[in-house]
Amino acid sequence: MPQRDTPDLTVFITSRDATCDECSEDLGRGAWITLGAGGRAFCLACADLDHLLFLPAGDAALTRRARRHSTLSAVVLKWSRARKRYERQGLLVEAGALARAETECLSDADARARRRERDAERRADLDREYLTGFAARVRELFPAAPAEREHEIAEHACRKYSGRVGRSAAAKALDTEAVHLAVTAHVRHHETDYDALLASGVDRYEARDRVSLQIGEVLHRWQGG
Repeated sequence: MPQRDTPDLTVFITSRDATCDECSEDLGRGAWITLGAGGRAFCLACADLDHLLFLPAGDAALTRRARRHSTLSAVVLKWSRARKRYERQGLLVEAGALARAETECLSDADARARRRERDAERRADLDREYLTGFAARVRELFPAAPAEREHEIAEHACRKYSGRVGRSAAAKALDTEAVHLAVTAHVRHHETDYDALLASGVDRYEARDRVSLQIGEVLHRWQGG
């Protein structure tokens, strides 16, 4: 079970237009960002949180279990003009942790119905035709990747709130570099201990450096090398 010796990571939903201070992407209003030193804003892609799934607030048991099972998680906050304070909107958690938590909560018909509703909401957040094309491009560039992994990569890359990797013009054109970035991000989070390093408080730049060699080896293998 993940150990939590560091404060929760925090993601803010902006009420004004925002720009990522790392990639310079114009994120617009209602962007999902993290804040770094000096108040610098980072989109979820640059903050390496874009692989996480959003679990809306409202189901305390599911939230508690998902957070417990997720190595890396972040609290999502939004400013309330009426109450003059930030209010919790939900939690970003790892897909595997959410699936495990949902399984633990599926003890009755009502719980199963709630899961179907959440699944429908996630599917509605994706452009299915674009998703299929993105997955096919991943498989074309990385033919030796594990079976079905291209669909998981495409869904994470194309989720609307996740940031720029799968939503950029280059990605929509299935540009090789954009798809490579999405696969690299997936490998970083799912084939290395990168998330555990972040959760333990290691700076993300240092954490990236530690796992860079391992990422290169996995990419080379998935390309059929």
